Amino acid sequence: MGRAASPSVERRYGLARVCRVLEIPRSTVYAARRRRLAPVPPQKRGPKTAFTDAELTERIRAVLVRSPFVGEGYRKVWARLRLAGIRAGKPRVLRLMREDGLLAPTRTGQPHGPAAHDGTIIPDRPAAMWGIDATATWTAEGTATVFIAVDHFTAECVGIHAARGGTRFEALEPLRQGIREHFDGYREGVAAGLALRHDTAASL
Repeated sequence: MGRAASPSVERRYGLARVCRVLEIPRSTVYAARRRRLAPVPPQKRGPKTAFTDAELTERIRAVLVRSPFVGEGYRKVWARLRLAGIRAGKPRVLRLMREDGLLAPTRTGQPHGPAAHDGTIIPDRPAAMWGIDATATWTAEGTATVFIAVDHFTAECVGIHAARGGTRFEALEPLRQGIREHFDGYREGVAAGLALRHDTAASL
């Protein structure tokens, strides 16, 4: 529009006058013109580095060799690269360490399945192994904890007890019920050989 001529005086309006009337900075017009005449491809954001992936991987290996520990996480490696004047993004360091198998080994957790208990979860006779567990429920008087003991061979409930307080003393009540019913009372050694299986998070 700055090149358009006025119909009354037949003179161009000029870019400065048009920008002043429209309240647009001239720098915005110049920048838009540059982008239109010489478009710049979009560039990736983040820290710029002069190293290729292969060169950066070699420097990561050098950091790991100098480390006094067997394994290092990518955050420590990134920090040590930064101290050495090598700027690279954390995601890039993580990607390169993962691709080359340089990450520190992680814990895989506890084994599960038959190998964890060696197939002994189901005994060969009743009253050889009992399992005990607890759950919480809502009653008209508030929350209550329900304890239950089950025979692993017959899947029979050998004792059940509900209490407002889920203490270790209340948890023993299903066992007392089962021993009284299946072992004929309480006396020393009456339940010898009976194994108790429970959740380690709620052990007695």
